[in-house]
Amino acid sequence: MKKIALSLAVLFLAAASVFAQADLQVLAIVKLNKNESITVKQLKSRVNIYQKQTKTPLTLEQKHMVLDNLIEERLMYQAAQKAGISIPDSYVDQYFAQAMSQSVGMNVTEKQLAEIVQKTQGITLDELLVRDVGMNAVDYKAYLKTQLMIQQYVVQQNQAALQKVAATDEEIRSAYQSQKSQFVWNDMMKVLLVVVPKGNDADYAKLKLNDYLNKYKEKKITSEQLALQSEAEGSGYQAGEIIVPMNEPSANGIGMTFANLQVLFTQNEGFVSDINETEKDYRFIAILKKYNAKLLELFDPCQPDSTITVYEYIRTLLTQQKQSQFVQKAAQDLSKSYNTAENVEMKKTGAALDKLLEWGE
Repeated sequence: MKKIALSLAVLFLAAASVFAQADLQVLAIVKLNKNESITVKQLKSRVNIYQKQTKTPLTLEQKHMVLDNLIEERLMYQAAQKAGISIPDSYVDQYFAQAMSQSVGMNVTEKQLAEIVQKTQGITLDELLVRDVGMNAVDYKAYLKTQLMIQQYVVQQNQAALQKVAATDEEIRSAYQSQKSQFVWNDMMKVLLVVVPKGNDADYAKLKLNDYLNKYKEKKITSEQLALQSEAEGSGYQAGEIIVPMNEPSANGIGMTFANLQVLFTQNEGFVSDINETEKDYRFIAILKKYNAKLLELFDPCQPDSTITVYEYIRTLLTQQKQSQFVQKAAQDLSKSYNTAENVEMKKTGAALDKLLEWGE
């Protein structure tokens, strides 16, 4: 029995060694700027990422496509390095935080994101990324850095042509007509919000806010003056004019329940609230102007008091989309032009390559 167990252990170790050797086999060497090997292991890692995202095993043909993409990605990365392009890690960290903020619907730091993930899902940020993307945070940032460098390189190489890419009047008007029902104002109002943090002396904070409230009611100070003075160092309070749509996220944003916001909307322009207390501060709110819901025309402003019209908003959005498509196409064309025998040495081709790519099939 012991001999059988020992024999099985030896077989398992031998098999593991064979797989490890296969993973280290070089499929191609990219040498546009320097010699860089692409191994079976690297290809497996990228294939695994795609499979996690699509939740479908890749075919042999699709693995060949992934290998081609990986080769062309390294060519473009080397071209960017050769052109002297670099991206600071601090910028990558910021870009990562912004991208992840969109997924949770609020601006958060990486630390705050990790806390939210741990609290809501009971796993670490790394575990979440590995589960959903196939990479931990370090590897994902390295991937983002590569993509950002490639994008910057493509833009650099096509600046003159890119500047000419813009949405036409016909495209703008067509987009407006097809999405007309989405360009609406909800019921909104412009408010003045004045907040004094309690700090270490809640009584003093309340007295300070009461002083501002009385001065505002007596027209001894305007909303603009309150907002401007609050920006001074050591002012001890925050104040500003805010556009508030009648919805729950807006209510939460100004420290109110939606029910209380609905009540506030029944008040007239010029209404000034009493002092309200929250856990951390005292505040009052004044209604400066109210806006009724309406369907926006093409040359209406997108927001109250905004100089940006619906036409300009659509033009900017469509132009960004067209420029993004232009950059993607330019990147594909550049990478394929670099994918030559001079810049790429294929170490495995034909049946030998197919055999290495047939794992999991």
